[in-house]
Amino acid sequence: MKQFFCLFLGFVILVSFSSCEPNDPAILKVFVRSSTNQLVQGAKVIIIGDQQSNPPTQEYVDTTYTNSSGFTVFDMDEYFDKYKSGDENTTGYFDIIVKANNKTAYGETRCRVHTTSVETIYLPN
Repeated sequence: MKQFFCLFLGFVILVSFSSCEPNDPAILKVFVRSSTNQLVQGAKVIIIGDQQSNPPTQEYVDTTYTNSSGFTVFDMDEYFDKYKSGDENTTGYFDIIVKANNKTAYGETRCRVHTTSVETIYLPN
């Protein structure tokens, strides 16, 4: 009887853990700093899906501006929900373009579903 109860309890625990799906948002946070390491307010930040990556990222472009704290946040759930196709679309690779004060800087990042990715882009002198 004890053995049956332990097997049943183990089965219930296994089923309950396998049915849990994380629901944390996918976020990309980009900090923009000057060449003197100061956070930059009002910088234009553009992200573009890198279709040359392996695996390729789907088409995606979004633009925002940094806030008074020198960062901007992209809600990547929009991207992952738009191209939801099973387990194969859980990672996206993006090019980052930053424009501020007649200066341009480039970077790249990887975003994963249900996680927060953070990148810092430094503007040139």
